[in-house]
Amino acid sequence: MLEDYPQLAVANVFTMAATGSYDALGDLLTEEPVLAIRQGGPFNWDPLLYLSYARLDIAGGWVEAAQLLLECGADPNTGYLWEGLPSPFTALTGAFGGGENDQPPHPQALELARLLLQSGANPNDSQTLYNRGLGDETFTDDTTHLELLLEYGLGTGDGGPWHARLDLQLGSPQQLLCDELSTAALRGAPNRARLLLAHGAEPDGIGTHVVYDERTPYQLALLHGHTEVAEILASAGASTKLETADAFAAACMRADADAVAALGPEPLARALIDTPELINRAAEQRNTAAVRLLAQLGFNVNHLLRCTPLHEAVWNDDVETVRTLIELGADPKVRDIEYNSSALGWAQFGGKRQAEQILRGFAS
Repeated sequence: MLEDYPQLAVANVFTMAATGSYDALGDLLTEEPVLAIRQGGPFNWDPLLYLSYARLDIAGGWVEAAQLLLECGADPNTGYLWEGLPSPFTALTGAFGGGENDQPPHPQALELARLLLQSGANPNDSQTLYNRGLGDETFTDDTTHLELLLEYGLGTGDGGPWHARLDLQLGSPQQLLCDELSTAALRGAPNRARLLLAHGAEPDGIGTHVVYDERTPYQLALLHGHTEVAEILASAGASTKLETADAFAAACMRADADAVAALGPEPLARALIDTPELINRAAEQRNTAAVRLLAQLGFNVNHLLRCTPLHEAVWNDDVETVRTLIELGADPKVRDIEYNSSALGWAQFGGKRQAEQILRGFAS
């Protein structure tokens, strides 16, 4: 649209913000500074939100435009509640991007985020942490966003204006640190774990999200095969006590056949009944060695939880685990429960090209 109608960039205060047209925005705000806090446009947002969530492949001056808006009274903590859920999507959230739909970061993400924080944005931003952590489809052990948030006080203070508005619906700053450490343990992020522990995260703190299953970070790390993170937590003073069932699962996830055998036959018998999804978890974690050991122990390579281990491996485009599962007898024709799709269907829908190539020889 901008290529065909370049005048749209300066049509109003909202398009000026979204396109980073700071010269035109400066002229407009000089005449009407109140426009910096006016709500409007397709989402009834203020200009700073349009600026933060815009993803235009143009040479925009968004940081300069944001500075103009802030100088004219724009709220650095502005945000909205998506479908009424209590975790606000703030301007800071928009700058960092991420989340379940894998939103890209803002073109000037770090510069914009730093400006917002310098201007008073609260660093205890629960949706930013979720989008760049537990909810990040392309999760890595990068700590850049955490370092910036910690520099400005993540984990301290009263939580800021959104916490005051929503009262007990948002976790405390200290709880946010705890949740982040649980995420680092769950997803195998040693750099994040070290950083969070160095800034006061409680080694044995329990995360609030249901996916943490009321486990300590140490337990989460071992139960998902992340031994390096577990060792970091143990060195920081975390409790290392495990129940027998958890010790069995941890041994399986680190593919330690000797440790499994040393526990005797009873934990295996119980696990086959109580936690048959261990093999699904191993596939989801790209843990091929654990998948092979679990199959040898009698776990069903076609176990259907939400989906099969093969679906999990395909979604990761994890060629090694896909091939291993097929070698072990996984059936590519099994359909998942939620979408009634085969593993090949998942590969085609998700653009998992390497997995798709392997599965094309099988009927869908």
